[in-house]
Amino acid sequence: MGSSTDHGGAGGRGKKGSGSQLWKKALLHSSLCFVMGFFTGFAPSSVSDWTSAAVAAGGVGSSHVVKALHATGGAAVNRSLLAQDVAVAATDAGPRPLLLVVTTTESTPSVTGQRAAALTRMAHTLRLVPTPLLWVVVEAAPDVPATARLLRTTGVMYRHLTYKDNFTVTDAATSKERHHQRNVALGHIEHHRLAGVVLFAGLGDAFDLRFFDQLRQIRTFGAWPVAMMSRDERKVVVQGPACSSSSVAGWFSTDFSNGTSPGGGAAAARPRELDVHGFAFNSSVLWDPERWGRYPTSEPDKSQDSVKFVQQVVLEDYSKVRGIPSDCSEVMVWHVNTKPLPSSHQQPSPKNKRR
Repeated sequence: MGSSTDHGGAGGRGKKGSGSQLWKKALLHSSLCFVMGFFTGFAPSSVSDWTSAAVAAGGVGSSHVVKALHATGGAAVNRSLLAQDVAVAATDAGPRPLLLVVTTTESTPSVTGQRAAALTRMAHTLRLVPTPLLWVVVEAAPDVPATARLLRTTGVMYRHLTYKDNFTVTDAATSKERHHQRNVALGHIEHHRLAGVVLFAGLGDAFDLRFFDQLRQIRTFGAWPVAMMSRDERKVVVQGPACSSSSVAGWFSTDFSNGTSPGGGAAAARPRELDVHGFAFNSSVLWDPERWGRYPTSEPDKSQDSVKFVQQVVLEDYSKVRGIPSDCSEVMVWHVNTKPLPSSHQQPSPKNKRR
């Protein structure tokens, strides 16, 4: 009995020693796994890093990379195609050119009541355009407080410019006031060297969102067809450049109200003046004397007509102008003439009056 007790004690000590060794081995193993996992986390993984880089870039290629990985279920993918997608994403991830959207207003009483609604509509359009975008709103000094309150709630980056010049109703009817407002905006852009693509966007304009993507591709000048819709005359006229591929060869104007369609032949004669709703330009045109033959000014020169200067440059050399879209066959901008109907059209004739 004593011997059996001694053997039992030796066996117990043996089991206790083996359990201690297993515990030590498990601790050592977990420690090694922790250390290896810690340092492995700093080592880049080719597929995971390419995927995360493409997603972070937010370019066109990122969605293709993610879809390709999901389609293969984590299996090996074509590395050359993957690298090509990442290269496209890196290219598209570059900084976008700034869009300088200039909007003019009128100070006539008939338009003042419509200004808030038109500015709100334009603000909702510009909120859908990818940044960076700067909205330059110009108006007369007496109308500033109400518009300033509205602009602060739009969520669009803006600059609110004003002037003290007085204009009559006749000046507004002949667009003299709007022409002055555009010069005020261009003087501000020139003085502060705001580098970007300048677009004149009227309160009566409607835009296709694809149009703004096309604008960012402008290096010097860009032109496009505009549908001019007149409410009182009940007609639609399309005016714009006649293009050969992306090159501008001339200009055309077609009245769709009489059933005619734009001709695909020779371009019409050069117009005397280019409508501001139908072109955009790189703002460096305003202060680059070596390239454009125009002397820079340290202060905005109110005597110079910047709008006329830009229009003249566009019409003198078509080689500087790029067609938007490239074939100039698609209308992406509609300009609506919102002037009120004449009094004779507003009042119903006696025979049409309700009894």
